[in-house]
Amino acid sequence: MTNVQSTDTGPERVSKSPDAFRTIREVSEELDVPQHVLRFWETKFNQVRPLKRGGGRRYYRPEDVDLLRRIRSLLYADGYTIRGVQKLMRESGGKVPAVASQPEPAEVIATAGVAARSDGRGKEILAELETLRDMLRGRIPSQ
Repeated sequence: MTNVQSTDTGPERVSKSPDAFRTIREVSEELDVPQHVLRFWETKFNQVRPLKRGGGRRYYRPEDVDLLRRIRSLLYADGYTIRGVQKLMRESGGKVPAVASQPEPAEVIATAGVAARSDGRGKEILAELETLRDMLRGRIPSQ
């Protein structure tokens, strides 16, 4: 028996095998990225090549979805630019290296705390970082 997963929680969606091809809508929903961004990434990363059927309808292979997931993580989580990801791909022979795990916010604060003890400006930098964090989390309005 094959492992089948649902691509949507709605009752009208059909369950698909993990090896099944995905439409741009399904990939967009799975990666939480707008469809136009996926189309744009196709122009910037020639390794992303979904099959195109009649009318230009795109079908993504599981490998395409994995590649897009790694690109998304590098761009959104790791802070790379598109050029930075392109450079990584060139250096690794056209593949996106595995995504490095991000340090937890507590680790970043702890590291900043070490800097605060060793440098007089460290406390000032730490206070700025904490303010920025709170602004990003919506705790205080941006100025």
